[in-house]
Amino acid sequence: MFKRIFLFVLTNILVMVSVSIILSVLGVNSYLTASGLNYSSLMIFCLVWGFVGSGISLMLSKFMAKKAMGVEIVDDRGAYGDLVRKVHQMARAAGIEKMPEVGVYESPEVNAFATGPSKNNSLVAVSTGLLRQMNSDEVEGVLAHEVAHIANGDMVTMALIQGVVNAFVMFFARVVAFALSQVLSGNRDNDERPATSGLAYHLSVMVCEIVFSFLGMFVIAYFSRIREFRADKGGAKYASREKMIAALRRLQQKMEFLDDNQDAYKAMKISSKKGFMNFLSTHPSLEDRISALERSA
Repeated sequence: MFKRIFLFVLTNILVMVSVSIILSVLGVNSYLTASGLNYSSLMIFCLVWGFVGSGISLMLSKFMAKKAMGVEIVDDRGAYGDLVRKVHQMARAAGIEKMPEVGVYESPEVNAFATGPSKNNSLVAVSTGLLRQMNSDEVEGVLAHEVAHIANGDMVTMALIQGVVNAFVMFFARVVAFALSQVLSGNRDNDERPATSGLAYHLSVMVCEIVFSFLGMFVIAYFSRIREFRADKGGAKYASREKMIAALRRLQQKMEFLDDNQDAYKAMKISSKKGFMNFLSTHPSLEDRISALERSA
């Protein structure tokens, strides 16, 4: 269920790097002065364009999810009519005015995600693997969790957090690139060319943005894990606590099976609390999520 955040972050990085390239080509660099960087202007510049990047990613989120995952939109008159009716019933209970689109995509994995730029412009997508491997109560728990994400406005919240991260990424990327260009130029006083006029500076900015964006994913993942607990609580409200726990336990069984049978998963420690990759995980451990719901009884 990490695909919602992964697609958003990937789109955001691509948009932000593209924005930087466009700004470099157009020469939009008012933060540069004859004496170096104007840090106040640079921060304002980065805040504006950082939020522009996350805003574009948010607006494209539903379109990108459909294209990247091959999601087929379904309605309540077809083979997945019951699925659509359940989502819409929960959405109405959550106070969502415009019903989310419901989609199904072909994949053996047990997965589902919700995305979209707003509560009234959203998508709930479910894999065929989930529909085949979960019973109706477990599916309902998963759907309730995804509807809770929409009702809580999690995509907008994450976009705002991503905007702040973008601003710091752009800021520090330019500060580091400027420092490197100063070192490489030898700080020659008789060189009239600004240190930021060369190709090396612009390449350094792009490389630093990619590196700092990766580091920023730790921050995004941390806030995403917090939102997952809240979505679980909402899922328990819109379906039931028992169905939400049943869905998580089914996912836990699947993850344990993968850990026991696939070396790649064990090596990355995707389902382990102690693995380094846990800090990049957008979801808390299933054990912690189940425990949190059990304590809420």
